[in-house]
Amino acid sequence: MTSIKEQAAISRLLSFLQEWDNAGKGLRTQILTKFIETNEGKTGPELELEFSQGASLFLIRLTTWLRITYMTGLDLEKILRSIGIFLSAVSSNRYLIEFLEIGGVLTLLEILGLEKIKEEDKKESIKLLQIIANTGRKYKELICESYGVRAIAEFLAKSKSEETQEEVQILLDALVHGNPKYQNQVYKGLIALLPCRSPKAQQLAMQTLRIAQAIIGATHPSIVDCVLKVLGTMHLEVQYEAIELIKDLIHYDVRLPLLKGLVALLIPPVKETSKLQAKIFTDSSVLQITTQLPVFLQQAAAAKTIGILARGDLKLAEELLHFRVVHSLMTAMGNTDHSNSQRLASLTLEVLGPGWARGRLQGMAVKAADPHTVLLHCPPSATVLCAAVPIGGGACPQGHGGGTLPALSCPTPGARCSGAQPGSPASILRAMLRSCTQK
Repeated sequence: MTSIKEQAAISRLLSFLQEWDNAGKGLRTQILTKFIETNEGKTGPELELEFSQGASLFLIRLTTWLRITYMTGLDLEKILRSIGIFLSAVSSNRYLIEFLEIGGVLTLLEILGLEKIKEEDKKESIKLLQIIANTGRKYKELICESYGVRAIAEFLAKSKSEETQEEVQILLDALVHGNPKYQNQVYKGLIALLPCRSPKAQQLAMQTLRIAQAIIGATHPSIVDCVLKVLGTMHLEVQYEAIELIKDLIHYDVRLPLLKGLVALLIPPVKETSKLQAKIFTDSSVLQITTQLPVFLQQAAAAKTIGILARGDLKLAEELLHFRVVHSLMTAMGNTDHSNSQRLASLTLEVLGPGWARGRLQGMAVKAADPHTVLLHCPPSATVLCAAVPIGGGACPQGHGGGTLPALSCPTPGARCSGAQPGSPASILRAMLRSCTQK
């Protein structure tokens, strides 16, 4: 026998469910609004008490309505928020199982790929996927088995809202932790995001990649080309994350191709620069975008990255010298089309000069065809960066066809030398060479 109170509660529940079943779209929206206001933050037992041990009856109605109407996007945010109240409630594992049994994960992933649905609705879908992923390993695997990594990564690349993109990053971070079966799948999905056009997506992907890299331990060969291409970005926050990722990757098996790739970026392909030179004669607007040419941005970023790496690791600095990094940096210094490349290359040369390699290599300036080439005779313990720098003439860089490196003044009194402005690339190199001869 049920008590009078229990009978009254059951009666209220049946009345509520009947009202929902008979309600139109407008009334259902009002019911959902009131439900969210009164039940947000409640635990599983509290929801059961509210619905007289029949909360699952209302949840099944919500999920059914979601599957019927999600393609239209009608009141989708409120439906998802209402379902979220059930899934996020403490001691509510049975609600989660009921939601998954009717294909809840597939529905949420499909929502992410629909163009007609608003960004706010997709954000709520991501939040529900976060709740599911944080419940346990088998639920993370369920999302990945449902082609979830691809759907989530594509949504991150296409999303226009930074807040939504940050929610996606939280979800991807959850999927890479405690998910050994599919963590490599998440890792590859993050790498695939690097070439996308969204700077925020690139930034968040690289932040998560650094975490994933530490968890997985091994690297994928494609990561080298992808991260080097990101260096061509105009966005400094993206460039920063790329450099931080490179600093981590240096300690893995891609160290050699990564260093070679950085040095190669210092000399842009002639094919790329010649295209620009040809357009200058036919389109005057090209002159305005010269400084934003991706290969020049990559060149400047590569010079900056090499300087950062060399400053933090003496062994790495010596290793770079074997890849003719000095020759490549001097070529970058001769790029009169991009002043930032000249500045960053000269600063990196300063790092790679006497301060790092003194006492480890023997060298002298190589004699060029010009009879006035400066020859520096250094003691055995000194180091000189090999370069043929004619007096008063300058070194012609390869790959640009335009500028020349200003000539260095000779440290030998009485020799024919040309001056250089303080702070210019020439003055920095001159100071390095003079310091070397004095040591």
